[in-house]
Amino acid sequence: MRFGPVPLEDAEGAILAHSLQGASGKIAKGTVLSGEDLADLSAAGHDTLTVARLDPADLHEDAAAEALANALVPDPSAQGIRISGAGTGRVNLYATGAGLVRLDRDRLEAVNTVDPMITVATVPDYHRADADGMLATIKIISYGVPADAIRRASEGAGDAIRVLPPVLSSATLIETAVTEDTPSDKGRAAMAGRLHRMGITLTPRVVVAHREAELAEAIANAPGQLVLILTGSATSDPHDVAPQGLRQAGGTVTRFGMPVDPGNLLFLGKHQDRAVIGLPGCARSPALNGADWVLERVICGLPVSSADIAAMGVGGLLKEIPTRPMPRRDAEG
Repeated sequence: MRFGPVPLEDAEGAILAHSLQGASGKIAKGTVLSGEDLADLSAAGHDTLTVARLDPADLHEDAAAEALANALVPDPSAQGIRISGAGTGRVNLYATGAGLVRLDRDRLEAVNTVDPMITVATVPDYHRADADGMLATIKIISYGVPADAIRRASEGAGDAIRVLPPVLSSATLIETAVTEDTPSDKGRAAMAGRLHRMGITLTPRVVVAHREAELAEAIANAPGQLVLILTGSATSDPHDVAPQGLRQAGGTVTRFGMPVDPGNLLFLGKHQDRAVIGLPGCARSPALNGADWVLERVICGLPVSSADIAAMGVGGLLKEIPTRPMPRRDAEG
């Protein structure tokens, strides 16, 4: 591609690099200049224009963006992605439904190393997608790029972005009460909202005393495909009431505690063929916390190991709480 100033009379068929005011109106950058455009600009006093001219081996920015989008998403239905139209060298990718985004980092980095004018920006891996939520934007920075560069960027790029749909449809939230009073609706409402975004229905409310035996019975009888536990008193040890209740029901505890804040006091386990998530107290708020990251993976059918949770610590500081006390210091300061 050739770029630079040319005499106005030589600019027909070139791409205008910068928006200019003509005699009858503004002519936008990116316009392929016609004779009428040149007459309008001449009447406004312009005699030199900065333009781009594509070489025969170049692709226009819109065609290049479309070609790369189709290479990244060869099967939109299977990948859960909708490809937008192209404009100003940009094509956006959107989720067709709720789910969890999975990215092939190596393939995407390979695309972005071919030519600085060819760019793909995405949401993070494991990002929760909503229907019509943007997943990525493909932007060709210059007005055109060599077709060979797009060919090389497209090689091996297929399926580098995918949305995993939910595989579960129902969940049971078991709440424990430390007194005879029924827990407030805040926690259930927050969890119902999280689940609704992913198309998951909550089964009827279950509230039991904060004791191992009652909790074990509730776990065993929970009708949902996923079991969630929200305790009236924080679970502060691997052998506290909620993990022990799961074990007493015949289940196992995979992991207690996670390096994500808020969300430290989560535990993950299994009862028969169902995942069981012991929720931290912060799950009573709709704000993002570590439980969301585990919950979304489980809902979308991804296995979550203790090592997976340990790896969440990098980037796991989700919120700083100004009122949190400073660490204790000794008397000498």
